[in-house]
Amino acid sequence: MTDSPLPFRNRARRWIVENPVAAVITLACLAIEAVLQGADNGLWGAQNWRDIAFTDGAFWAPLLHGAQPIFATQPEAMFLTYGFLHAGLLHAGVNMASMVSLAVPISARLGQRRFAVLYVIALLGGGAGFGLLSSLQAPMIGASGALFGLVGAILAWAWADRRAYGQRPVEIMRALARPFIILIGLNVVMFWGTGGQLAWQTHLGGFVTGWIAGMLLDPKARRRR
Repeated sequence: MTDSPLPFRNRARRWIVENPVAAVITLACLAIEAVLQGADNGLWGAQNWRDIAFTDGAFWAPLLHGAQPIFATQPEAMFLTYGFLHAGLLHAGVNMASMVSLAVPISARLGQRRFAVLYVIALLGGGAGFGLLSSLQAPMIGASGALFGLVGAILAWAWADRRAYGQRPVEIMRALARPFIILIGLNVVMFWGTGGQLAWQTHLGGFVTGWIAGMLLDPKARRRR
């Protein structure tokens, strides 16, 4: 007799129990998008709620270059708040589906406290990448910068673990070429699909800071470099 797979409800409950930090972030992002969706469709509030949320909470690069903020701490707060806003249900759903899969190996390796630290650092790094490399006047939103940071940490550990087994850097580069090509290709496709509106700078900033933070937060990776 073979074991049957757990029902979806049981698997979801198990994921939440084992990944509480990721669960809180996921639920927060989905709840915010649900509230804004309801307002968009006239179910509650006002139809300008999304405009207000984007105006106050999105990442506005001009605020780093002398533009007048709406409130005093906006230039600092936006480095975090942008990651909880999305452009619609599809945007939020794809990002949170990625969170569900990425959180499992990272939580298992780092634990909840360091997972939270890694996520925040990657989120900040994504904002920094956009602020440094983008000249767009439009708002930037979404959790993908932090998610690319999680991917960066996973690939950093793959590098460190392979080094620990005695592989040469050139061998590791060949082994990791495929995920890097997939990441680059994914960004190219999304850039084309969004008509050039993809914040690739955020992805790059999140990935780089996630790679560095992943190495620093994991004692095993630090010893294996």
